[in-house]
Amino acid sequence: MAKKGTGQGQAVRKKGWFRDFVETIVTAVVLALILRAFVVQTFRIPSGSMEDTLLIGDFLFADKLTFGARVPFMGDARLPGLREPHVGDIIIFKSPQSGENLIKRCVAVAGQQVEMRRKQLYVDGVAISEPFTKHIRRGYDPRIDDFGPVIVPPGHLFFLGDNRDASQDGRFFGAVPMSSVIAKADVLYFSFDIDKRLPRFNRIGKML
Repeated sequence: MAKKGTGQGQAVRKKGWFRDFVETIVTAVVLALILRAFVVQTFRIPSGSMEDTLLIGDFLFADKLTFGARVPFMGDARLPGLREPHVGDIIIFKSPQSGENLIKRCVAVAGQQVEMRRKQLYVDGVAISEPFTKHIRRGYDPRIDDFGPVIVPPGHLFFLGDNRDASQDGRFFGAVPMSSVIAKADVLYFSFDIDKRLPRFNRIGKML
């Protein structure tokens, strides 16, 4: 009888250990989903449209608290944010054309006038200094180097890529509604040079 009781006790302990393990995993998954939905999300840079600010192979954290996280399954509803987007913010949003996630720099907010003349950006008629921009193409192409002027509609933002000659941005799809904004890019947590097959340690921890 003693041996039988001992075996039952071991079975109970095993069941208790397994149940605790499953509960821990489920709790961790739920917390991860909540964090991803409302607090922070990771993104990988797949293209060179934001060079040299962001490089192919960069991995970044983007926070959803700053502008207010979108509420899943609630249409355009979102939680209150800490502040409105500012000019200069690097933001992840849904493309108005394809619906894919894009990352670009906000260059104008609602009510501002945007214009480009021979690659020079003007906002409200003032030429904007942009030391972070990159041009990989020589010469002048009015289809890309000229734009506008247009007024950014209420509740919208206007985005451009830092690598102006290699970016599908607001010049092609116009202003983006705030409902399409996903998160604000904050910090690089890893970077991998695909060509050299080596990490870029000097970029890890870079604030955006």
